[in-house]
Amino acid sequence: MKKIFKLIVIFISSILFLIIGYLVYVFLSYHRIEDEQVLNISYINAESSTDIYRNNYQNVKVCTEYEIVSFNIGFGAYEPDFGFFMDGGNQSWAWSQERLVKNIDNIRQFLISQNAPFILLQEVDKSATRTYNIDEVELLTDNTGNNYAYALNHDSPFLMYPLTLRPHGRSKSGLLSISDYDLMSSVRHSLPIEGGFRKFVDLDRCYTVSRIKVENGHELLLYNLHLSAYTSDGKIVEEQFKIILSDMQAEFEKGNYCIAGGDFNKDIVGLGSEVFGVSSKEEYSWAQKVDLSLFENVDVRLIAPFDSENPVPSCRNADGPYKPSQYQITVDGFMVTDNVEVVSSKVIDTNFSYSDHNPVSMVFLLK
Repeated sequence: MKKIFKLIVIFISSILFLIIGYLVYVFLSYHRIEDEQVLNISYINAESSTDIYRNNYQNVKVCTEYEIVSFNIGFGAYEPDFGFFMDGGNQSWAWSQERLVKNIDNIRQFLISQNAPFILLQEVDKSATRTYNIDEVELLTDNTGNNYAYALNHDSPFLMYPLTLRPHGRSKSGLLSISDYDLMSSVRHSLPIEGGFRKFVDLDRCYTVSRIKVENGHELLLYNLHLSAYTSDGKIVEEQFKIILSDMQAEFEKGNYCIAGGDFNKDIVGLGSEVFGVSSKEEYSWAQKVDLSLFENVDVRLIAPFDSENPVPSCRNADGPYKPSQYQITVDGFMVTDNVEVVSSKVIDTNFSYSDHNPVSMVFLLK
């Protein structure tokens, strides 16, 4: 009996040692990505695979219509039969490497068909366990534009959750901005995030600012953003809004044009999910209404892509495979400074074929 008891003690002690060791590894591995990070500008289909610096920038014209598309691609895994474990589903990895590559190519083909000169993408994996360490940036930028900038907003240690044969693992993921017009520069700006344990499950939130020359001597600034989702009460997103709006206001006062697009993780239409014929008894912090008072003292407008006659949601709650009765809402859209005229905006109905988000589009011109 003493030997059995000793073995049990050794076994339990070993398990506790592994658990404590793993927790120490996670805590020591945690870091925030560098703020004010200058990003590389990479040219697509260039003769050399290295980054190229060019002085002869293409200029965007004023009083000319352009289209911009924003799309949270859900790291290419969220096909219609996918439900993510953080949202109540069962999956943490893409179904298979083959299906992942095929879905990423479908997204790329969709982007090419849109023929938009400006594309903002979120949740693009550079190297991650959940996506078989496939470089999605390389796949997505094949013939989709002239140049691009990529910034990490998720660089996590190996996460052993969920406790299955496919834990979430290591992740390097981020924001991808693609342009037909030459990007003069692109910078990653950190945003505040919640503290405590939640910082390990949320992303390292940031936004990127990419600058493009305009023919009148000013600049067009493209802001790519993905605001916080898994928060205690959603209030941290208001702080993130304030920082981005302050930045856009300062650039507007310099005479520059600013367009922000991405996943706000807020109800930007302000009508809840009922307008799409679905509802939920649960309170989701990522689906709260945007506080419109944030826009009262700035020359920036929130552009919610919404057609009252044919309402199309931009996001489904991925608590399981897609079904029409699933909780749906619009959290993707744009913000523009007052020197940008918005001609139209819409959610492009893909029936959630490639992601838990539908892409959104906006046609605009610079005044």
